[in-house]
Amino acid sequence: MISPSTTKFLKDLKKNNNKPWFDAHRKDYENAKQNFADFIQSVIDKHGRKDKTISHLKAKDCMFRINRDVRFSKDKSPYKTNMGAYINRGGKKSLFGGYYFHCEPGQSFVGGGLWMPMPPELSKVRQEIDYNFAEFKKIVSSKKFRSLYNDVSRDAEYVLTRVPKGYEADNPAAEYLKLKSVVAMTPVSDKDLTSSQLEKKVLQAFETLQPLLYFLNNSLSD
Repeated sequence: MISPSTTKFLKDLKKNNNKPWFDAHRKDYENAKQNFADFIQSVIDKHGRKDKTISHLKAKDCMFRINRDVRFSKDKSPYKTNMGAYINRGGKKSLFGGYYFHCEPGQSFVGGGLWMPMPPELSKVRQEIDYNFAEFKKIVSSKKFRSLYNDVSRDAEYVLTRVPKGYEADNPAAEYLKLKSVVAMTPVSDKDLTSSQLEKKVLQAFETLQPLLYFLNNSLSD
């Protein structure tokens, strides 16, 4: 579980997002970081028994830095107000899809997929969806997937207004071919975040996502 002291630190950081405050509470940050790392490692170890492609990973290599890159941002707040981990077989910067857990009081979620791939990789994924749409549709339409994720995300930032070049508008897979990211996410309440049941919920979310990840990553493996 995520410790209440970890969520308290993140809430306090949101109210005091500046270096002097952070430096004065660095010990609290280190404790929160370790708590999050311990949770992520436990999830990796347990889900890695079902998905061998991630069994070798270490939490520290999956976690994102809390420092923000403010070079091109109008918001100059130096720190993120969340802790996130991207559990990907090839590492955080890999072209493959992976699992993601986002810890942020009031805005936590779990899921994963393939986020904003480069054009060559996106082209391969679209081709795979087109060629094997029955298989893809079976995955995202399964009762288990629908009950947890409903569908892959249709957020405006992830969807083209038209079917991409090379595909007909009446293609059966058209709505999925428009996607620029193939991701699925489900929210995690603050109550669940600090509950002893959190690990069970995250493991269930990863297991449900696993067939979709295999489909996506298979298209990128050639």
